[in-house]
Formats: sequence, structure tokens, C-alpha cells
Amino acid sequence: MTANPHTLPATPEVLISEVGPRDGLQSVKAVMPTDHKLRWITALYEAGLREIEVASFVPAKLLPQMADAAEVVRHALTLPGLTVMALVPNLRGAEAALAAGVHKLTLPVSASAAHSLANVRKTREEMIEEVRAVAALRRDTAPQVMVEVGISTAFGCTLQGEVAEDDVMRIAAQCINAGADEVGLSDTTGYANPAQVKRLFRRLRVEIGAHAGAAHMHNTRGLGLANCLAAYEEGVRTFDASLGGLGGCPYAPGASGNVVTEDLAFMFEAMGVATGLDLGKLMAAREPLRAGLPGEPIYGMTPEAGLPKGFMQKNVVQKGAHV
Repeated sequence: MTANPHTLPATPEVLISEVGPRDGLQSVKAVMPTDHKLRWITALYEAGLREIEVASFVPAKLLPQMADAAEVVRHALTLPGLTVMALVPNLRGAEAALAAGVHKLTLPVSASAAHSLANVRKTREEMIEEVRAVAALRRDTAPQVMVEVGISTAFGCTLQGEVAEDDVMRIAAQCINAGADEVGLSDTTGYANPAQVKRLFRRLRVEIGAHAGAAHMHNTRGLGLANCLAAYEEGVRTFDASLGGLGGCPYAPGASGNVVTEDLAFMFEAMGVATGLDLGKLMAAREPLRAGLPGEPIYGMTPEAGLPKGFMQKNVVQKGAHV
């Protein structure tokens, strides 16, 4: 059946990068069965998401939730137009991810010395060298693959406390010099506020220019959407989010609550900023998540309240010129 072109989402003005299948699933104790993962990823794709972090390549004994990473990547690669992304903490993980065929590698480099040791068991300086090694591997074996760094605890750390902004900028520049294509900022612990987000992303753009990447915000203290909006106002156009707000960081105490994909998409769409997402299908993608993790709490104000009356029709009319 041919889709009615007037019902299709407008050309995206922001990219919402879904991290639930990685960040979300590795943060809960239960292990989602592989067949449920594949159904969930397909549902996310059918809702219009075109970049999904589907797995992390780490030893199964450390994260049994990710033991099926290669199989999950194989499935995701069958979805046309999807950028298949995986987190890798080191060169060994990158080798496995590239062998599986991912399109994009993400490395976590912490701005906090204490969090770096807790999260990846390496110093910040050692992680810069991992970025250098991964970038060299990419250059020699898969030059089409993107390498992205997310600076963890960029806005503060539950283990260390305050994180110096100068440290964040220095590490961002070092990552680019080591061969990363992009560097984004992550509010791993939910410490960020909108004024701080604006300041750091403004400084990041001055420091590394067009290499400045995504905003990865948490809603731990209820400021996730406000911080995303602040980043948007500073020119950020890629935002990480997790369906149902699933996830956090297992190595940062109290760091619950990724930004809810459904709420973030609704905020932008209500503002007239096209996400390319079908909000109805996006909320329907919560069902395979619930089926795969029965009893796991999931969040979201928009799914609970529903869309405002006439919202979808209004948006189609407003965006007619884009469709």
C-alpha cells in the first residue's frame, strides 16, 4: 500500500539518536531476550528513528545484557537507511564492532578522573590513547565508519563532584587531535542546568568548531528537556534519548533517567522543529520494550497524557511546505 505523502513526517531539522537498546538495556539488571531486542529495534526504526545505538561491545561476563551484540548489529544492518551505532570502550571492542559491520563507533571518555577509573578502568589519558588507536584502526580498515566521542560527566560527577570546564575542553580537543570525527557532551549524572549547558556547548564550538557533536542529557533532576532546549539554542542538532527514559550509568551512583525519546520528540514537534518521527508509532514502540522487560518501570509524560487534540493534523498543515 502506498503511503499518503501528506501524513509523512517532515524532513528532519534535528536528529534524535536512540540509545535505549544500548544505554538503556545495559543499565537494568534483567537481560532482554534477543528476539525481543530485534522486535524493539524494528519498531523504533518504523517510528522513523534513523540512528540507533544498538549495542556495546564489551565482555559478556561484565555486561551479559550485551552478549548478543553481533547478532543485534546483523539485524539492524537489514533496516535500510539506518545508521547502526555501537559503544566501544577500547580497541578490542572496536575490532569486534567493525567486524560486525557497524556504521558508527562511540567511545566514552570521562572528564572526571574518578569516573574514568570506575567506568572503564583507565585514566583519562589512557582513554585518549584508546581513541587514537581506534581512529587508526578505522582509518586502516574501515574509513567509512564514523568515530564519535561522548565526554562523560562533562557537567559534574557523583564520585568527584565539580568537573572543571577547562578539563572538558582540553579533553575534547585531545580527542579530535587523536582522530575522532565528533565530540559530544554527556550529563552522565544529571547535574547539568540550562545555563551551564549553553556555556559548555558554546565553548565546545569555539574549541573544536564543526566537530562539536551531540547532547546526551539525563533527567535525573527533572531538567533533561530544559537542557536539550538550551543545547538546541546553542546550535546543537543531534540529541541522544532513550525510549521510556530507560537507562542511566551503572558506574555513577544515582545517575538514573535518560531523556525520554517520546517527550523530546513531542517538545520539538510542538515547537515546529521537525524530528522525522511518527509520534504515534514512537509511543507504540513502548509495547515491545514492555514485552521484553516485563515489570521494568518506564517513563514519559507524553505517552501518559497523550497528544493534544488535533495535534497531528495541526502539525501536518504547518509543515506542508516541508513534506
